[in-house]
Amino acid sequence: MNQPPAISDATIARFAALVGEGNALRSPDLLAPYLTEPRDLYKGRTRLVLRPGSTAEVAAIMRLATETRTPIVPQGGNTGLVGGQSPRSEAEVVLSLSRMNRVRDVDPVGRTMVVEAGVILANVQAAADGAGLFFPLSLGSEGSCEIGGNLSSNAGGTAVLAYGNARDLCLGLEAVLPSGEILPGLRRLKKDNRGYDWKDLLIGAEGTLAVITAAVLKLFPKPAGREVAYVGLASPEKALRLLGRAEARAGRQLTAFELMGRRGMEFTLRHTEGARDPLAAAHAWYLLVEISSQRSAEDARETLEAILGSALEDDVIEDAAIAQSLGDAATFWKMREAMSWAQKPEGGSIKHDVAVPVARVAEFIAAADKAVLAAIPDARIVAFGHLGDGNIHYNVSQPVGADKAGFLDRWTEVNAIVHGIVDAMDGTFSAEHGIGQLKRLELARTKNAAEMALMRSIKQTLDPYQILNPGKVV
Repeated sequence: MNQPPAISDATIARFAALVGEGNALRSPDLLAPYLTEPRDLYKGRTRLVLRPGSTAEVAAIMRLATETRTPIVPQGGNTGLVGGQSPRSEAEVVLSLSRMNRVRDVDPVGRTMVVEAGVILANVQAAADGAGLFFPLSLGSEGSCEIGGNLSSNAGGTAVLAYGNARDLCLGLEAVLPSGEILPGLRRLKKDNRGYDWKDLLIGAEGTLAVITAAVLKLFPKPAGREVAYVGLASPEKALRLLGRAEARAGRQLTAFELMGRRGMEFTLRHTEGARDPLAAAHAWYLLVEISSQRSAEDARETLEAILGSALEDDVIEDAAIAQSLGDAATFWKMREAMSWAQKPEGGSIKHDVAVPVARVAEFIAAADKAVLAAIPDARIVAFGHLGDGNIHYNVSQPVGADKAGFLDRWTEVNAIVHGIVDAMDGTFSAEHGIGQLKRLELARTKNAAEMALMRSIKQTLDPYQILNPGKVV
């Protein structure tokens, strides 16, 4: 990439005047938290982080950015995994939405909530709970990720099976275009057929088309009962058999169905404080199954017991433990959520966030295992994810004792192996983490030419000077 010149001191001063000196960060120690990302793949560069406190300030920033042709990189909780939130040069300015963290309104009758982009996901959940309602989006990073970033990446998480992605949980958006114009779309309507739906266009656009500043979120009745089980079984094929039984018996009461391999379990036990194996013996594969009932806790438990009981009788599963307390349930979920981060102490890990048709998940895992181990015989494969929607995080950890840098140099090679299998199954190489910088070339390679041309034309129309999160997605 040809580096554009760094932003001038005079331009920095003009931007700082828009938000106040205290919210225009310039010193290296204050900039540092905005320049790292969870996987350590990208080291960001910037001379300025702006922290606006209102939509009007965001609009003023974007107007000045258009005037001065200054690239702007929107950033939420900085938890993204593909470099979409990282500034690439000192010419770029980080626009942090973290100060815009108000819950503006909760409507318990219409079951909606209006929140600003910087509200941390866990705080959204807590505000819904305080109103006697439920917001189902749940991620391992929910204590630090922000709802604007969740929407910009169309986050998935563990409840997609029952409630859908972030796009399905949003009724309206307020956003600022690169020109500084404000799109006032905070509508609570479940039906609105007045032309093109720009809301759905901006969700998942990773901040390349507009800056999301607020959203209307859908809330749901709080479940009367939730029961969680940890299940041991022999193979992904049997996990698919259990999924079919669970969906037939529970319908929308089935709110989570997470698949985990033994290797990931071992890493989690090794590197997670308080982790414990819920089952007495080791199994090749595990499932975390959650049933939620609007009727009662007893109904949820009876449904879960019926599903697992018949599966044990028919040798679909080998063992199961149902959480006996809230503490047990939290421990079960901790085992799943910590699996993403427990790989880091094991050295280099080549990541894949793929999805294939649900019926082909077992076939995909078998084919990918065979191909990856043929290329790197001692690689340690950590496969886990959301079996109910076909999204598998297929990660390849370095062999024990291998050189980390040398192993990571094979990232493109291993990606080509895994993504080639995904392509052959009409799947996707990006199920929920987005494109960012990491997968931009892969997107151009795999998308139809007409699709890419349409994406680029939309980007050009909304952002003619290419100032909003440049070098990401398209």
